[in-house]
Amino acid sequence: MRADLALVGFGHVGRRFARLIEERRDWLALDYDLDCRVVGIATRHHGSVFRESGIDAVAAAVSVEGGHPLNEGGVPLADDSLDVIRRLAMGDAPIRVLVETTTLDIQAGQPAIDYIRAALQAGCHAVTANKGPAAFAYDELRALAADRDVSFLFEGAVMDGVPVFNLARETLPAVEISGFRGVVNSTTNHILSALEDGEGYDTALQRMQDLGIAEADPSLDIDGWDAAAKTAALANVLMRARMTPQAVDREGIGPATGRLAMAARARGARVRLVASARRTAAGVEASVRPVELPETDLLAGLRGMANALVLHTDLLGDIAICQLGGSLTQTAYALLSDLVSIRRRQRPAPHGAGPGRSL
Repeated sequence: MRADLALVGFGHVGRRFARLIEERRDWLALDYDLDCRVVGIATRHHGSVFRESGIDAVAAAVSVEGGHPLNEGGVPLADDSLDVIRRLAMGDAPIRVLVETTTLDIQAGQPAIDYIRAALQAGCHAVTANKGPAAFAYDELRALAADRDVSFLFEGAVMDGVPVFNLARETLPAVEISGFRGVVNSTTNHILSALEDGEGYDTALQRMQDLGIAEADPSLDIDGWDAAAKTAALANVLMRARMTPQAVDREGIGPATGRLAMAARARGARVRLVASARRTAAGVEASVRPVELPETDLLAGLRGMANALVLHTDLLGDIAICQLGGSLTQTAYALLSDLVSIRRRQRPAPHGAGPGRSL
């Protein structure tokens, strides 16, 4: 079954996804009868293009990485993401999917929300690695997707490709999630690990930037905003909260945190930036802050880019999900897994196909 894709946002994650689709093309066809074709790409700085017969997305990735504008012989759209989405909706493919990977806007989740809304309204599925849509507009977009009988999926929004949302949606029927706690930001956890080893804060941060783990402007990470957005998304989806990142009680890390981390280690403890939420009589309360944890705590043992999330449930007790490392490939895989979820909802996959040898 053919799936036409429009890639809105073509940064590191979007380009890795384009390559991953090609790397897994034969396996997707064999295991899921799924033939993915990129027909549109919209970028912030390199223009936009649409071609109904398909675009060589890998060649487009190489062009963008070389600093060149998109030039695929299609219709140039002068960086009009909404036009790419409209043209996608006019196609005749059985599956039409917006793959949205723009950067997080911590104030309102835009323009990602508008892009996903436009796709859903037009009868297209939408998958995203952006935390903003689930953190700011989950109820609206979920209801819109249900009304149009399409999917709105976002497995890559938290913990890369680790199936946090799929786990709850597909494998925990009739289970109430009353809260969670976890380490969900790799940059701050990497810095805190370095601080424990006696490295200076500025040196640790610079090393994360040199490795490409932290951005040139790392404020979203170190000020706790990235973790707050993930916390809001998790609370909205798993606990039916209606909150935004601004509603999360937030404290990031800084040079003073290094002194706390060293002092905690001397006491046999560890400091971690913990994201948590719990249901109270007044509603769902959520926070992100540095917390001193005993060494026996699962979260205390997370070093480097490791993340973990502990779900508090009524029937199964605590369920822990761990990720020992993250990468662009894992985030791109989350988008791929969402595509497979969409395909599975169309009709059963070919006889004998289960999760698939590669997936």
